[in-house]
Amino acid sequence: MPVRYAHTNIIARNWRSLAAFYETVLGCVPVPPERDLSGAWLDALTGLAGSRLRGMHLRLPGHGESGPTLEIFSYDDMPAGPAMAPNTPGLAHLAFAVDDVAAVTQAFLSHGGSLVGETIVRDIPGVGRLSCVYVRDPEGNMVELQRWDAAA
Repeated sequence: MPVRYAHTNIIARNWRSLAAFYETVLGCVPVPPERDLSGAWLDALTGLAGSRLRGMHLRLPGHGESGPTLEIFSYDDMPAGPAMAPNTPGLAHLAFAVDDVAAVTQAFLSHGGSLVGETIVRDIPGVGRLSCVYVRDPEGNMVELQRWDAAA
């Protein structure tokens, strides 16, 4: 049975603003059309009565036209979300391979993101040198920015 990864969903307080952040900072590309979804089928799927959500998919960089997407949606009715920490059970972060960890970190910060911890550089025997940092997007979702250099 073939399996292929399709998308990751982020529920945003403001889907348009968060989508623009990922387009600007990480080069994600919109995949039209914008979605405006509601009805009995959505209620059945989500287990929520009278639900409505809006948003769009963004093509993730580096995977071409058929690659996975980042689905950013907002529901009309949303409770406040929990503050995620690196050790909170569940999905913890998205990870992006970047050429320049410092430059992309600065782009996160200058577009409303924040740091979680410090940038580290670590040699992993037999694998290579890892440079990475955990950051947050403007809505608090954690993202790992990483660069691997081959072992010498």
